[in-house]
Amino acid sequence: MKRTTVKLPDELDERLRHEAERRGVTVSELTREAIAQYLCVPTGERRRFGAAGAGRSGRSDVSGRIDEILNREWGR
Repeated sequence: MKRTTVKLPDELDERLRHEAERRGVTVSELTREAIAQYLCVPTGERRRFGAAGAGRSGRSDVSGRIDEILNREWGR
């Protein structure tokens, strides 16, 4: 692996470090991922969607009971 030095404006550096911390990865990992994505190079890792599963209730019958649930919650 090659080492490359990049100069970033302070604001971009701050955002990069914040995002790396949020994802639980190193700044180097996030930088490599961003460059690979920009250059359309497959990384072998699936893209993560932060909101996926955010509203997960743990129940499997919600879609079949949506009218009942909404009536109960909204009182209609």
